[in-house]
Amino acid sequence: MQVLIIEDEKPAARRLSRMLEAEGVEVSQMLHSVEEAIAWFGNNSDPDLIFLDIQLSDGLSFEIFDAVPVKAPIIFTTAYDEYALQAFKLNSIDYLLKPIDEEDLTSALKQFKEQRPKSERLMVDFEDIKKLLVNPADREYKKRFTARVGQHLKIIPAQEIECFYSQDKGTYAATDAGRSYLLETTLEQLEPELSPQKFFRVSRKFYVNIDHIKDIVAYTNSRLKVKLNRYDEQEIIVSRERVKDFKLWLE
Repeated sequence: MQVLIIEDEKPAARRLSRMLEAEGVEVSQMLHSVEEAIAWFGNNSDPDLIFLDIQLSDGLSFEIFDAVPVKAPIIFTTAYDEYALQAFKLNSIDYLLKPIDEEDLTSALKQFKEQRPKSERLMVDFEDIKKLLVNPADREYKKRFTARVGQHLKIIPAQEIECFYSQDKGTYAATDAGRSYLLETTLEQLEPELSPQKFFRVSRKFYVNIDHIKDIVAYTNSRLKVKLNRYDEQEIIVSRERVKDFKLWLE
């Protein structure tokens, strides 16, 4: 299998290559810029799989496909805020959020091998993706959510929600009134609906609202614990791989 990595950060490219080797996948080529990738595709046939960073040193990687035709399955490697990730799902594209987790890489490779055999070529509509990868300041986000309470629908303004969390296969909104409401959605489906200025996904289980954070304290293994004004049913821990982005989000 011919695998291509397009990543402008050379240490990140080497790390991904080592992780793939540990999975028994050999990387055929590593490219580090839009210009280099365009030149490579102009002289080589399509690989079996591409690991593609979105933001390269000389532009967005989508510019590669504006210049040369490429028909190959793609797994995005991205540091973009999670509001953008719905774009990849809508286009049936896998993605890995940086820093890449070994378990996530294993899962993505398994999905590729099971669902996208070598004979299949994924036709990607990059224009649709680019439309969704807009500046968060220019997007409209959901201002209220609804939850069923008995025979009634409860309207919950977004600014009153301290956090969204998953528990027992359900997704809940915890409010500043100390109540939690079961929603008919998932955390993944919430991603494009939440303002990245207000909400941050600190772990697989929690989104927190910056306006309701009471305290942040150091936790074991270089992690952080977030304390909210009212919600205290479970500990909210910022996963280690998200600590750096969380700190940047707070600024």
